[in-house]
This record gives sequence, structure tokens and C-alpha cells, in this order.
Amino acid sequence: MGVTKEGVESSLTSKLNPSHLEVIDTSGGCGASFAIEIVSERFEGKRLLERHRIVNAALQEEMKHIHALSIKKALTPEQWKQQQEAKKSQSAA
Repeated sequence: MGVTKEGVESSLTSKLNPSHLEVIDTSGGCGASFAIEIVSERFEGKRLLERHRIVNAALQEEMKHIHALSIKKALTPEQWKQQQEAKKSQSAA
């Protein structure tokens, strides 16, 4: 049995307590490939590679069955807020 989107969301939510989480099953439903966008206070003071390692560690069991994991964004809440404000400014212009 493959990994589900809900399973990935559940693991990340329980281990990283994200303020924003988007998980997309990019495998066509078989659970072998996911794209993730995550915002968590756990990323404060961490470099991008460390953030990716935190996400991979949170999905340790799931990674045994996932073929591809694309971490599109791994941001702190402040970075997320700045990005959202920048998007609003661009769309208003």
C-alpha cells in the first residue's frame, strides 16, 4: 500500500506543527511522489538544507515508500508572512 496525502499531512502536522501546510500527490494517486509547501517555527535559525532534513526526518517511515519528495517551500512564519505581503503588493500594483 502506498503512502497517502493524508498520511503525509498527519505526520508533518504532528511532528512539526506547521502554520501552513500544502501536500500535493504528484504520483497520480499511487502515493509514490509528493510536493510539499510547509511553514513551521521549527525552521527558525535553520538553513534550507537543515529544514529539508527536518522534513525528511518527520517523514522517516513514509520515506520508505515514497519515490520522490519535492519540498517546494520550507519557510519560517515570518518568511511566509513576507512572501504573502509581497504577493498582495504585486497583485495590487
